[in-house]
Amino acid sequence: MSALLWALVGLPLMAGAALALCGRAADRMAAGVGVAVAFGCVGLAVAAAYAHPAARAPLLAGLPVTLAVDGLSGLMVVTVTAITAAVLLFSVGDMRRGEARARFFGLMLLFSGAMLTTVTAVTLPVLLMAWEMMGATSWALIAFWWRDPERVHAANTAFLTTRAADLGLYLAAGAALAAGQAGALAIEDLSAVNGAWLTVITAGVVVAALGKSAQLPFSFWLSRAMQGPSPVSALLHSATMVVAGAYLLIRLEPLLDASEWAGPLVAWTGAATAVLLGLVATAQTDLKQLLAASSCAQIGFMILAAGAGSLTGGTLQLMAHAAAKSLAVLVAGAWLTAVGSRQLSSLRGTARRYPAAGIAFTVAALTLAGVPPMSLWAAKDVLLAAALEESPVLYAVGLAAAVISAVYAVKALWFVWQPEPEPATGAPLPRSTHPPLIALATACVALTVLAVPPVRDAVGRVIGATAEAASAAWELALSAVLALATSVLVWARGPLSLRTPWSEWLKLEAAARTLVVGPVDRLAHALATFDDQTLDRAVDDSARRALRLARWTNRRAERRIDGVVEGVARVSRLLGRWARRPQTGQLHQYLAQAVAAFTVLAVVIVFVR
Repeated sequence: MSALLWALVGLPLMAGAALALCGRAADRMAAGVGVAVAFGCVGLAVAAAYAHPAARAPLLAGLPVTLAVDGLSGLMVVTVTAITAAVLLFSVGDMRRGEARARFFGLMLLFSGAMLTTVTAVTLPVLLMAWEMMGATSWALIAFWWRDPERVHAANTAFLTTRAADLGLYLAAGAALAAGQAGALAIEDLSAVNGAWLTVITAGVVVAALGKSAQLPFSFWLSRAMQGPSPVSALLHSATMVVAGAYLLIRLEPLLDASEWAGPLVAWTGAATAVLLGLVATAQTDLKQLLAASSCAQIGFMILAAGAGSLTGGTLQLMAHAAAKSLAVLVAGAWLTAVGSRQLSSLRGTARRYPAAGIAFTVAALTLAGVPPMSLWAAKDVLLAAALEESPVLYAVGLAAAVISAVYAVKALWFVWQPEPEPATGAPLPRSTHPPLIALATACVALTVLAVPPVRDAVGRVIGATAEAASAAWELALSAVLALATSVLVWARGPLSLRTPWSEWLKLEAAARTLVVGPVDRLAHALATFDDQTLDRAVDDSARRALRLARWTNRRAERRIDGVVEGVARVSRLLGRWARRPQTGQLHQYLAQAVAAFTVLAVVIVFVR
């Protein structure tokens, strides 16, 4: 069984590393290798989800590499590999042959492999290594077109923001060690820590998860991440890095529950993100920015589910969102390439001009909108039922966020299905992009079976969540009516327009620069000034004093010491000459000297006595 799990995580990592290292020499074969490896991983993931394998290898003393697949991670590995395969298949036609395809497909496989390692990690050291690898590969993928300074700057912003939040995971690992968890640092055992260390561990995990999943106040980095190629955005937003934080909180729901304060904090943060970033999505005039803000909002529902203890709702939301968002971003990327504009006003009629892509985008948008019976509304009903048990106010906020999701989804549909103001021509979409779009659209439709209570209950049993709240009939009716009414209203009256700060992502990046980056830069400048002026001056003064002391020593002390040494030498030479005088080499003189010496000694003895 361990061989199956090693193959699942090792195949994309090794193949990705090989492609990335080979560089342009492997461009011609990169697409075929990448797609073949991705589909091979899908088969391995299905087998692992069924067999629940575990693997172990030595790493450090008492800290081995430990991986395992259970119910929750089994669903995740299937989701990650399936979305990766669809995105890479789409990339075959989307990435032009002149691009660095080996680097692209290699980094995408490394990115997917890091996520697979993250969801199967059993211990914190393994989780940290995979977590960091995801961050590094995401930076390389966002800055894939590195000759454009704006894209590199966007990658730096995304990387530094998530890295700052990632420090929380290091804090959690350190607290676990201090609490006596050095034997294994098992993720599942963190909730068993007592005392103040439990608070530190929980705080670290929450900060790292919120940062990775672009929740408030870290949401702005996901806007910048849209500078990468469309397949990168599709994979990053749907089933990999951005949902990694939500997955971690769902996995560690017992830790949130044990800390008492973390569950409500996480739930309200998710609800606030779902509402505020939903309004940000509604205010966008750029399709990619609308989709980016909607990712933050939709993941907010997963965070809300983790905080409210709805593991089933959070898992269903994650799976359905992965299919819908990857599909929406891929179609949007194809349209942007064909039309040459990201503005919604310039995309009028694109769904009519490219009907296959238009239908696929419609399926994705309706899934995000939660129009019954689409799957995301079923997931939202499950998690909102748990929110109602926590607090009626929390339920109301979550329900409002669900209504807002219908607004921005239907807004995008309204633009792309409007008749074109004038006949326009555009490049046809590559035929190779159609199969993955059809597959993802089919997955969105197929996931509507999640609305069936027996299926939802089965998912709950698989992930070990069997005692969760069920939605009442009035909740289902209320949510369905609100979704349909909102969708019809937006379609009939046209999209709403909101002004700043909604369209500028609540000016979160500006706030971060003012409150964090600015003070840090000023502190760094002050330290540099202190180093250049105070420390350097002190070192220079010390050097000058040492030089003056050396000169004084040379003038005074060394001359006196030299005189003493020379005097000792003169005395030694004199004594040596005296000692050589009696050394004539004649035996009778030595005998006479001995007699004289003994005579003197005898006289001394006589007088002394």
